[in-house]
Amino acid sequence: MSQSRNFIFPMCTCVPAFVSSQSTQSMFSPTRSLHLSGVLRKKKPGLKNKSHSSQQWINRHVNDPFVKQARADSYRARSAYKLLEIDSRYRLLKPGNTVIDCGAAPGSWTQMAVERTNSALQNPAKPRGIVIAVDLLHMQPIEGAIMLGQSDFTDPAVQERILGHLDKRLSDAVLSDMAPNATGIHAMDHEQIIALARTAMGFATKVLCENGHFLVKLWDGHDTGLLKRDLVESFRSVKILRPEASRKESSEIFLLAQGFKRYLVHPKS
Repeated sequence: MSQSRNFIFPMCTCVPAFVSSQSTQSMFSPTRSLHLSGVLRKKKPGLKNKSHSSQQWINRHVNDPFVKQARADSYRARSAYKLLEIDSRYRLLKPGNTVIDCGAAPGSWTQMAVERTNSALQNPAKPRGIVIAVDLLHMQPIEGAIMLGQSDFTDPAVQERILGHLDKRLSDAVLSDMAPNATGIHAMDHEQIIALARTAMGFATKVLCENGHFLVKLWDGHDTGLLKRDLVESFRSVKILRPEASRKESSEIFLLAQGFKRYLVHPKS
């Protein structure tokens, strides 16, 4: 899921109306601050002595159908259904794929990537993938994934650790759900998340294989079009998506870049 990060700009230190585990249909609306989904609670917390805004958030969270479905499907966060919807429509993740999940905490996208790539060898008859998850926060282990918790993706040393785990392999997909700590000032928050997205994009263009995929979260704003234009130079297809699981009041969107032109970007590789 989307995870707030200890990042201060400009310093750089990652379905139809409903999707369930039985349904992989999807629906996208044209572009829709931050949605917050913490660890799923099994009981509705008491609202006594809470501020009005806190009560609103708790009520919304507890009554959210995606939160309820995530609990039923054993996903760590509702954000799993964003990736499920996108992958079901655009087929980013396949058995045997190598995937890097940036901004992975608490791990719902990583869980989805493990399922789709067969990295835990759930099906011995299919090829086994590799999933590398990285986040500033501590993450509980996920079987089938390499978990790099308490690791700043924007740190070159952390990126070198990822390259070490790749062991000279190229990646089939780079996913970025990274987000900065929101200030509530939209223009500033937009600039910060664009900076993170560009860091992820720079790394993706180094490690992606020919025709690889790059999926990155943004809060929509004035620089969205510029980032999309830059991605078009390196990818055959770039789309702006807003999954059904994104909250209606949120400016959250995703840029999906597919068909990486590796031999154009790295002609000698």
